Amino acid sequence: MDLEWNKRNLRRLRPSTSGAGYPVNPTSRSNETAQLVRLVSGVVIVAALYVGRTAFIPMTLAVLLSLLISRVARNLESIGIPRLLAMLAVAAALCSLAALIAWKAADGFTNFTGQLPVYKTTLEQKVHALKGIRSSDLTKLSDAVDDVEKEIFKAVPGSSEPNTPRRQVRPGSSPAKPMAVELVPQKNTLESFQNMLGPLGSAGLVAIFTIFILVGKEDLRNRFIHLTSGGHLTVATQAVDEAANRVQRYLMLQALVNASYGAIVGTVLHLIGIPNAWLWGLVAGVLRYLPYIGAPISAVVPVILSLVVFPGWGHTWATITFFLLLEVTAANFIEPMLYGSHVGLSPLAILVASVFWTLIWGFPGLILSTPLTVCLVVMGSYVPSLSFLKILLGDEPSICPADLYYQRLLASDQRQARQFLEEYLAEHSLEDLFSEVVIPALSSAEYDKRRHELDDATEGFILQSTREFIDELGDVSSQPAVDRSVQETGTRPRNVLCLPAKNEADAVVAVMLSHLLERKGLNARAVPAGTRSEMLSIVSELKPDIVCISALPPFAVERTKSMYQQLTSKVSGLHIALCIWEGNGDREKIMKQLKVKERDEVFVTLGGVVEHLTERVDPRLVRPSASTSLNATVATTAG
Repeated sequence: MDLEWNKRNLRRLRPSTSGAGYPVNPTSRSNETAQLVRLVSGVVIVAALYVGRTAFIPMTLAVLLSLLISRVARNLESIGIPRLLAMLAVAAALCSLAALIAWKAADGFTNFTGQLPVYKTTLEQKVHALKGIRSSDLTKLSDAVDDVEKEIFKAVPGSSEPNTPRRQVRPGSSPAKPMAVELVPQKNTLESFQNMLGPLGSAGLVAIFTIFILVGKEDLRNRFIHLTSGGHLTVATQAVDEAANRVQRYLMLQALVNASYGAIVGTVLHLIGIPNAWLWGLVAGVLRYLPYIGAPISAVVPVILSLVVFPGWGHTWATITFFLLLEVTAANFIEPMLYGSHVGLSPLAILVASVFWTLIWGFPGLILSTPLTVCLVVMGSYVPSLSFLKILLGDEPSICPADLYYQRLLASDQRQARQFLEEYLAEHSLEDLFSEVVIPALSSAEYDKRRHELDDATEGFILQSTREFIDELGDVSSQPAVDRSVQETGTRPRNVLCLPAKNEADAVVAVMLSHLLERKGLNARAVPAGTRSEMLSIVSELKPDIVCISALPPFAVERTKSMYQQLTSKVSGLHIALCIWEGNGDREKIMKQLKVKERDEVFVTLGGVVEHLTERVDPRLVRPSASTSLNATVATTAG
């Protein structure tokens, strides 16, 4: 079989030659071209987003506002309000709320600036107090720094010492160097009016876009799906619906969290005694839409006010402690619990997205970074060519548990591999650990070995480490649950011999099976890998009740078929369980290939074997003939 495999792969991998005599691989050339096209496309898209930001930013804000309004309007529709009226009511309520907040915020800031002179005396007292705590050691250190600075200026030709008066220029004489003159243009009223019209124009553009999107929402959605589907309507529809639902839930939950955050800030600051506490709570709720920097910025003014309003330091420390505790609680407990899978972004992805969209779109990009990145992750979930976005930005594990365990062993990192298995076992059963982690990892090693990508030394390390881990985890897990009827009658459990089909990898899985069967109260042992004649002689000598042949892919069927034929010809009347460890394998097809007899069975999972051997046959009806010598004989052979 190895020879046939090599022939097939040589034919498949035989490179074609160009006119210069060098090998040319068409597949690799096409992959390189595809990667280059994707790279150029990405650069063009980023450039277009940057150049067209004037139009893209209002449009994106309008889409998000329409999603938020349609979600609230849908709730109003459920109580019988017409759809158009519900949307208009929600839009009018949002505009009124925004106008009220802007008016109250402007009035509060006016009052705050008017009270600043009152706080001047307290601030001066605290500044003098800070100067008074300056110790003599700090004074000496400052004098030493000044002396060093003077020596440096002396060593530099043409430089003057610091803190020395400049040479006076007499009237009628010219200075040594001409004085720089800076022309400052005067601001006129027209420029100020234009600067004010910029934000108002953007807000009006957002309002117009939002109205048109809400009116023709279904038509726009259908056009977008038809434009981007490329013939795959199901995938495009699912992607658009999931992105819209996920962004809507995120916006609603974020609005709820930020409103609650602002209310708590305003209430606590009022209890502390900070002036205009409601204003700073409102500012905190709005600024928290900015990832990472919003909460610290919202705490700056209240902390400064605690310094200038109160004579002592207690209010200042209380304000700082409150903001720290509130942000830690909200960011690490409240938001993960509420958002959950609605966002689907890793913390690093949120940070990188914030930086990227801020560089592309400025301050609005910082606000829009999270919703836009959520849409990118959803696209990566449905579009195969964009799957890298889900891997890079999503919060799901980028590598499956089996591959992670196998990768740690390839790196010769036994400690992390053992730690990973222990953590996995803490949340899953031993059977799940073997079936979902260890067996797929060993199967990957077998495939890599067949492709000549795994050397013998690394393979031996992987198998030996896995064998040690299996023994350790089997010992620390719960004890075997022997059937109560067996304990009461004193009969011995039946004897099961786990036999590898060929190599050491098959033997390691046989050890896993024996551990699971022992936990069920059966007298199961694994035969170490050896020559075919040695393993058959053990079976002939012990005459167990059941023999389980363990075989890992690839070529598991061929190896099992050879062992099965020799075993049935040498030992008659033996119950055999053929274990082909392919979780998604076709049992009926495998049974036809192996020509299995009526009394024998084929299994593709550990759970199927264990269930069959522990529930189908009553252990009290099995003869105890070889149970006393089974363990000793297998151990002697292994030695």
